[in-house]
Amino acid sequence: MIRIKARAPTARGAVLPTVWGAVAVTYKFGCPLAQQEGLGARIVTSAVFFAVGTGLIFHVRHALLRELRQVRRVAGAAQSVLLRPLPPRLDGLNVAAAQLSADRGAAVGGDLYEAVATEHGVRVVMGDVRGHGLAALGTVAAVLGSFREAAHDEAELTHVLRRLERAHARHLRERARTEHPCNGAQEPEHPVAEEFVTVLLLEIARDGEVRALNCGHPWPYLLSGTRVEPFTAADPLPPLGPFPLPAELEAHSCGQLLPGDSLVLFTDGAEDARDAHGRFFSLPTALREAVHDHPMTAQTVLRTVFTSLLHHTAGRPTDDVAVLVLRNDRRKFEFSGARANGQAAAF
Repeated sequence: MIRIKARAPTARGAVLPTVWGAVAVTYKFGCPLAQQEGLGARIVTSAVFFAVGTGLIFHVRHALLRELRQVRRVAGAAQSVLLRPLPPRLDGLNVAAAQLSADRGAAVGGDLYEAVATEHGVRVVMGDVRGHGLAALGTVAAVLGSFREAAHDEAELTHVLRRLERAHARHLRERARTEHPCNGAQEPEHPVAEEFVTVLLLEIARDGEVRALNCGHPWPYLLSGTRVEPFTAADPLPPLGPFPLPAELEAHSCGQLLPGDSLVLFTDGAEDARDAHGRFFSLPTALREAVHDHPMTAQTVLRTVFTSLLHHTAGRPTDDVAVLVLRNDRRKFEFSGARANGQAAAF
């Protein structure tokens, strides 16, 4: 689990306030001018104390800003490890992704995503941990770390999901031991018994065929030409955590991602975002605006969505939001060749 803590005040940091305080006390009780009752003496005394107070305020402000910069550096380092930047292209797919934390000043939150090119195809995960902000980092690290290994090691997408389930279960057991009252832990904000994470796994083959496993996560949208529609309407499995995965698992075949088409994966913070009047953000409307831009790229779609969402929420979303866009930029003859090779291999 990753922990981010502010540094404790050091003896060095307390030297200057102590000196200023000593100067003020020495002046008050040791300077003859401070004992006089005249107007001039009072003005001088007030000026001395004003200068000391101003110096203390600036010192405290500088110390707080220094601590804030340190926390932001640590959060940035955590983001680079957990939600590392995705490459702009993966096996012919144009990729763009971004995450917005609901905790002001936090660089990461409870949403997770990753995309890797493997010998089994491009494999993608997107998830949403219960809660948001820095408190969800441990679960994000456990799930993403497991996916990055399993995506390459496991030939079947179902086995990848089972690896994620085991990693999440181990993380919960470790958290339960840490949060046990015998360890002096305080009452947690999100007890282990209430912990869960939604997960969407996708596998995109060379011929564009998409297979998926969904544990309680929103299905992505398909952008094809000027059309915006849900990619599939299959019923998802329960989220990881409350219930074990069924004994029999089978990846859902979602059809093909044709050249020029895009998939938009997102967490529920996108569709649950509200404006000042309580109206929900319309993600399909923002996507329809994006598909009218030419040439349409994954980066264009991502930029349009986040610009519209921040405008809708006045720059203050109440939940973490992550969006990942995959556009099939493979050339048509490559797509046809891969499809023909697959058909030949079947015979």
